Amino acid sequence: MLLPIAILAAGLVLLVWSAERFVSGAAVTATNLGVSNLIIGLTIVSIGTSAPEILVAISASLEAAPKLAIGNAIGSNIANIGLVLGITAIAAQLPFSQEILKNEVRWLIGATLLAFFCLVNLFLGVMDGLFLLVGLGLILYLMFNKQSSKPQSQGIASRDFADIPSMPTHKGVLWLILGLLLLLISAQVVTKAAVEIANQLGVDELIIGLTVVAIGTSLPELAASVTAAVKGHAEIAIGNVIGSNILNILAVLAVPALMHPIAIDSIVLWRDYGVMTLLTFILVVFAHWRGAISRLEGALMFGIWIVYNVVLYIQASA
Repeated sequence: MLLPIAILAAGLVLLVWSAERFVSGAAVTATNLGVSNLIIGLTIVSIGTSAPEILVAISASLEAAPKLAIGNAIGSNIANIGLVLGITAIAAQLPFSQEILKNEVRWLIGATLLAFFCLVNLFLGVMDGLFLLVGLGLILYLMFNKQSSKPQSQGIASRDFADIPSMPTHKGVLWLILGLLLLLISAQVVTKAAVEIANQLGVDELIIGLTVVAIGTSLPELAASVTAAVKGHAEIAIGNVIGSNILNILAVLAVPALMHPIAIDSIVLWRDYGVMTLLTFILVVFAHWRGAISRLEGALMFGIWIVYNVVLYIQASA
């Protein structure tokens, strides 16, 4: 038991350090190339930190275990809002710009509704996977079209980049790539160590799949988002979570749909996807109501995530 605990601790330390390098590299790249922090968060950061979910989905589908891929995608989104945004907001209040409310939040709502209609018949098939990928392509088109229509300086000069280190673009890219690689490695180390600890404690495998794996693959989002928020780059933190959730819904769910079509248990739709939708709705309400997520509201979201995991444990132990 001591060895897995030591490996888990070492993995968490590496995770935090690599997140620091990754966020700094993303901010430097955004500044030097004239790309906004929001777009960097929605693309490079979110795709990079969503890689564990994508890799798990592919591996699980190849191993004829698509339920693991589906559970990880939904569980990761629940963790991204309840755990990641909740803890990030507790660390530093997260303001939402009008740009985020008009675009990124609406895209997340659209992705959530599209996936619900794909799952509502309790079967995830090839056509559903194609619909999800089309939705992803449409959102990526809208995102880049919006960015390219802006003047080159817009969205950069008005932002506060006082904490961004001054360095050449190639060094910023090197930091970004190095941080991303170490984020992925450390997330896998933490996940495997946590699974080993859970197995040694005799915890049900269902709990491991819906909680430990989902939390483990969401750790990059947590580390990157908290680091970005504390450094004053709230848009990277928000864009990271929203972008990752969109990818989890449209890209990660598409993997088992295309590779291993499967019938969905009704409890997955109404309990797990229902909690994910509830947290998304709460996020939207807070963002539109106050234009920010306060520390108290972050604590509420984190509390919902805790209650959800307790319910999972009770049901799995019954």
